Amino acid sequence: MEPSQLILAPFQGTVACQTIPFIPQPKGVCGQAAWTQKSILVSDVSAFPGHIACDNATKSEIVVPIVVKEKTVGVIDVDCAVLGGFDEVDREGLEKLAELLGKGCDF
Repeated sequence: MEPSQLILAPFQGTVACQTIPFIPQPKGVCGQAAWTQKSILVSDVSAFPGHIACDNATKSEIVVPIVVKEKTVGVIDVDCAVLGGFDEVDREGLEKLAELLGKGCDF
């Protein structure tokens, strides 16, 4: 069965949504990244349609999907208290980490 929602797993910070659906309609940045299987770098979360505000201190966010055998098995979600807190170097590094996790974990 194809996963249809993200379930909160190990994290640090303010506890937020326990589940985020991404099929059939993606929710928030995490849901959108899981659904499209593409990384999303958001310089200003207040400008992202449907952003799920988990922590009011968050100003920017980067979400990188972990994809195994064409299925989204998770995401790496990092928030920042500064606008424009992430760049392409961050995206590239987190995508490499997501690839390693996809290959090295038993999802």
